[in-house]
Amino acid sequence: MGDNKQKNTNKILIAIVAILAVVVIGLIVIIFNKGKSKDKDEKKETESVVTTEKNASDSDADNLDVEKSKDEEKEDSSDNKDDLSSGDEKLLCYASVSSSNSWENNGKQSGQFDVKIVNNSGSEIKDWSVKIEVGKDTTIDSFWNCNTDLKDGVLTLTPVEYNSSVASKQSLGDIGIIVTAASDDAFKAINQAVLYVDGVEYKETETADLSDDKKDESEEDKKKDEQKDDTQNAKKDNNGKTPVENHGRLSVKGTDIVDVNGDKFQLKGPSTHGIAWFPDYVSSDTFKTFRDEWGANMVRIAMYTDENGGYCSGGDKTYLKGLVDKGVNAATDLGMYVIVDWHILHDLNPQVNKADAIAFFEEVTASYKDYDNVIYEICNEPNGGTSWSDIKSYAEEVIPVIRKNCPDAIIIVGTPTWSQDVDIAANDPINGYDNIMYAVHFYASTHKDNIRNKAQTALDKGIPVFISECSICDASGNGAIDYGEADKWFSFINENNLSYAVWNISNKDETSSLIASSCNKTSGWSDDELSETGKWFKDLMNK
Repeated sequence: MGDNKQKNTNKILIAIVAILAVVVIGLIVIIFNKGKSKDKDEKKETESVVTTEKNASDSDADNLDVEKSKDEEKEDSSDNKDDLSSGDEKLLCYASVSSSNSWENNGKQSGQFDVKIVNNSGSEIKDWSVKIEVGKDTTIDSFWNCNTDLKDGVLTLTPVEYNSSVASKQSLGDIGIIVTAASDDAFKAINQAVLYVDGVEYKETETADLSDDKKDESEEDKKKDEQKDDTQNAKKDNNGKTPVENHGRLSVKGTDIVDVNGDKFQLKGPSTHGIAWFPDYVSSDTFKTFRDEWGANMVRIAMYTDENGGYCSGGDKTYLKGLVDKGVNAATDLGMYVIVDWHILHDLNPQVNKADAIAFFEEVTASYKDYDNVIYEICNEPNGGTSWSDIKSYAEEVIPVIRKNCPDAIIIVGTPTWSQDVDIAANDPINGYDNIMYAVHFYASTHKDNIRNKAQTALDKGIPVFISECSICDASGNGAIDYGEADKWFSFINENNLSYAVWNISNKDETSSLIASSCNKTSGWSDDELSETGKWFKDLMNK
């Protein structure tokens, strides 16, 4: 029994030793693996640091490249920036909006904004629209060469039929709006335009510089386009020169207008309506259409003096003078003659606003003293019983003001009874000045042999007559056309080499308007887009 006890004790010791051995071996394995793991972690951390440093170095290099690329892009974009646009110069195509004039309007601020679309891409853009934030309290008073939609303070401009696309490397201008904002600050805040193409905001930017060869090709294309434009702008006399290039400064000899060569010359062309109401037709494109498609060599710019928005009745004088200047320079660039018309009507007697007239003509003649193509009409239609004596004394104060700056310009003087009684003026003409002419106005359905006889009387007395306003309907500017009397008038006009201006360039819903009331285009009209009066005069002037 003792032996058995000893044996059991030995077994227990052996088991304890075995357990201790297993524990020791386990501890050794754990310690070994922990050390190995630590080495791996240290190696991994070291590799991570190296990798991070390498990536940081690559990133810095990339950032330098990006900054360099941005600088190069900015430099290239600056080189290619359109001088006439304030749009984002990184975009290939963009729209810009800028204020060209403004005026206070009953505590609010009104003014004109000009919109331009520039296409520097290699392809045509179509179905454009332009969005402009104008403010919720802003109203749209007028617009041209676009359609408008104002919603929640955002104005959307969309094209009209004839300007829905912009050719590659070209720009589209002569888009305008007149707005009234709640305050001057609100008006000045209108300064951003965003271009959309096919309903999507345009965001494409320049991605690469043009190679030298492509730059050369681009410059060559630009020169060709400029030469093409110059050729188009050189029309419309038979020899390819403009009217002013061919005929130079005009003067009066006897009852005739003669050109710089002394040859008889006939001025013919349209008159604007009141430029305060129809400013969109005071444009180069409008005048060019009349020159190239109608055979006109002259345009008359009618600035009302006493009507709503007139120069002397609360209208913005700076704005109106700006429109006159725009029209004069558009006609001059096209080589056309142009009449600046002080369009009295409701003021009846030119003496009423004589001080304003003197100041106006003093200012504009100073601006155009070196122009060979500008004619001045100093009182459109005296009426309401105004006598020739009043008109003559007014003219004798205004003419010297014009002559101070423009000693040789032709001056047209209105005559009594809406410029019909030229025979009365012929009995007591203005003396002491050359190149003075006398106005006769007619509307064929109302004014017939009686007015033609008055004009003939003046001509027989050696008084030069200028038909500075006429149409083929009645004197209201509306009513039926009298084609028979119209034919008689223009037979008389052509037989006597009389110059004439046709009333009027607008789409107003009346017979005398040359453009159909359904047409909103301001140039490039088809015959279907003209009124019956417009079709008749287009055919007449092209003969």
